[in-house]
Amino acid sequence: MFDAVAARTLRHLFSASLLLLLFLISTGAQSAPREPASGLLFAAIGDSGTGKKEQFAVGQAMALAHETSPFELVLMLGDNIYGGGGSKRMVEKFEAPYRALLTRGVRFQASLGNHDAGKADEETNYPFFNMGGRRYYTFTRGEGLAQFFALDSSKMDREQLAWIEKELTASKARWKIAFFHHPIYSSGRTHGSDRRLRELLEPLFLRAGVQLVLSGHDHFYERLKPQKGIAYFVSGGAGKLRRGDINRKDPAFAFGNDQIHHFMLFSIGRDAISFRAIDLKGTEIDAGTIAHPTMN
Repeated sequence: MFDAVAARTLRHLFSASLLLLLFLISTGAQSAPREPASGLLFAAIGDSGTGKKEQFAVGQAMALAHETSPFELVLMLGDNIYGGGGSKRMVEKFEAPYRALLTRGVRFQASLGNHDAGKADEETNYPFFNMGGRRYYTFTRGEGLAQFFALDSSKMDREQLAWIEKELTASKARWKIAFFHHPIYSSGRTHGSDRRLRELLEPLFLRAGVQLVLSGHDHFYERLKPQKGIAYFVSGGAGKLRRGDINRKDPAFAFGNDQIHHFMLFSIGRDAISFRAIDLKGTEIDAGTIAHPTMN
């Protein structure tokens, strides 16, 4: 008798579980799928370090995006800490806004902006910025799939230029990605393109085959038209925003948004990089794909 009762109970439980599963699928209540782990996922933020509610809102949106797109890396495009330095400021303007990501083991890699210059030594030695005491540095990810080059665009001296040329030339990575604060292409009315920096860097990028360049400084989102085969983005809206600052008549302008704070997500594959710009509500404001030059 006991075995028969147990068998009936198990059959009822199985039937109920099956019905519940079918109901969840039909109503879309299943958990959101995670992106494939085969690609290299990373995020980018610029001009973030205000410690104000907008920065916290971007941090929350990033943490939510991380649940379905588990990026392992965040590139910081300068102006990481506005105002004075010190451990208290680092907590208020970095650790607190991104605590959820730091707890999950997401690694931040910083580059210096003009508002970081007065405390460069403090920032380059700050453990969570992973700069190793250097103003400029390089690292690889994805077993050599991508190599990243963090530059100090506020102090582009001969020593740094020689280092950049040497490291770019020696790189065997399939994707070469440079990130720094001052954009060499931008339609911003306040700052815009740093033409002197362009004269110094662009020839090096072209000779070495750099495919992607990320900058901040102008407080908005912009995707530029590819310049001589290189994709350029301005992402300076993770803490501050300068509304109405985009000059859409600039010849290099492709798409932009100067009305909303945002961050960027990238997925690197062997043959292409997909990108997304995402606002505080998790809505895509721009998206697309960058094909590797060998695929054209």
